[in-house]
Amino acid sequence: MSEANKKTALAFLEAMSNGDSASAERCITSDAFTISKGFGKVSGRRDRSAMLATMSLFKELVPSGFRPTFHSIIAEGDKVAVEFDGDAVLCNGQPYRNQYCMVFTFEGSRIKQLNEYFCTVLADAVMLPLLMEQGTKVAWT
Repeated sequence: MSEANKKTALAFLEAMSNGDSASAERCITSDAFTISKGFGKVSGRRDRSAMLATMSLFKELVPSGFRPTFHSIIAEGDKVAVEFDGDAVLCNGQPYRNQYCMVFTFEGSRIKQLNEYFCTVLADAVMLPLLMEQGTKVAWT
């Protein structure tokens, strides 16, 4: 199961990188949620619909994709942890290079919970203004 879960986690990250919410949707449960850890404005909990809505915006906001460089993928039991760097260029031409560790919790063969660890200060300064320009009403709770 660990190898299958690794493949699903990587498929989800590829979908996220490309703003492909339809592919990401196949990787998650009907009650999936994500928690962006930290203290920035982008931190907080998002339900499945908010996850997919945000991801859909990435296609326009991050046309280059996040272009991840993976450093480690660890699977144990129902969890997969993926450490990677992103090297994106945003729609306004600004580079967006963040570091990530994402911890996926699976229910069966799908992702139930995703804990995201990244620099929320950088995301607040660079990514959040673009999200707000798009008029996103994504709820951060």
